[in-house]
Amino acid sequence: MTERAITPPSTTDPLFALPAVPEAWLPAPRPEALRAAAAAGADARRADGEGRLSPATVEAVTDAGLPAHFVGHGGRRAGSFSALFADVTALAQECPSAAWCGALWAAHGRFASCLPERGRHELWAAGPDARIASAVAPPAGSAVATATGLRLNGVWECVSGARYSDWVLLATPVTGPSPDDGRPDIRVLAVPTSELTVHGTWNATGLRGTASDAVEACEILVPAHRSFSLTGMLDGTGNRGADRPHRAPAQLAGGLIFCATALGAAHALRRAWADWATGDAVGTGGRGAYDSPAVRDALAVSSARIDAAHLLLARAAFRADTEPVTASLTAVNQRDAAFAAGLLLEAANQLFGAGGAHVRDAAGDVQRLWRDVQTAARHGVLRMEPAATSYARAEESLPGLG
Repeated sequence: MTERAITPPSTTDPLFALPAVPEAWLPAPRPEALRAAAAAGADARRADGEGRLSPATVEAVTDAGLPAHFVGHGGRRAGSFSALFADVTALAQECPSAAWCGALWAAHGRFASCLPERGRHELWAAGPDARIASAVAPPAGSAVATATGLRLNGVWECVSGARYSDWVLLATPVTGPSPDDGRPDIRVLAVPTSELTVHGTWNATGLRGTASDAVEACEILVPAHRSFSLTGMLDGTGNRGADRPHRAPAQLAGGLIFCATALGAAHALRRAWADWATGDAVGTGGRGAYDSPAVRDALAVSSARIDAAHLLLARAAFRADTEPVTASLTAVNQRDAAFAAGLLLEAANQLFGAGGAHVRDAAGDVQRLWRDVQTAARHGVLRMEPAATSYARAEESLPGLG
């Protein structure tokens, strides 16, 4: 098997070319993704400052095929987890907010394949590039089953990319017309964004351009064919797509795709930090900051952590594409994604702490990218506690997967 280096597509820095891995683990990002990354990168600072992606960035990510990546409707074949991981990592090196939205649009296309055939026809009536946002964890709002459909009301927080999306998947408990109809059934309803109210609530530390705002539904009637079981989506049993990614549990690759944004941002942070370290540092008599042992240590250890995270995530993506899908495999991938997120947080914090005061300037790239790593890597999907619980439960069947 041929080998290739872990080299971020936008740099030729030889420090990134040291570790080699099998090429099957790390496919190169597609040219379309690199073009989208260039477009998004040109607008990344403004997106962070204003809390919005530009229409040009949204269209570039769409044209790169991320919303359509897992769409198996209309005779299409779904893409692989490894290919999506490569594309999102490349995009995140230029604009983590654009990468986050693109990754979620791809993932939600996989979730939407759980819709009945009529619902899928409606959602993708204009083609596979429909952008789909979601709020599925935790379920919120409420819906009442009626003779004509599901009457939906409520507010869902932190819906990434909602204002850039055509549809939103909303998880909610569904009850019958009377309160004594038994326990609510948790279902996911597909609603056109045009029928929702998007409230500008997003004001987070990082990933500011994602505009992960709240959405509100008020007496919206959703036809039953635009709903599906949340449980079936999470465990992969409810998906009607024929391709392997459609049958995968949500946690098999969900964590590693979330973490790809943090990984790309960490690679970019390291490069921005190195630009400072190789310059003339104030107070060193004109010598570069690399003359400092503390700075050299920060560079060596943080870059090793970033590369280690990259290897863990690339291997997890490869396994998601190729290994038999079992509870043990899902647990291992969930563990590796959570651990990689921890490595990226440690690397980002070490670089940020070892920099000079101007490195932490609010207008600088180092500070912006550090904030993006913090926000992406601390997402609930990447928490170690639930990952450790799943891993411990599956431990007896783990030999051979490592």
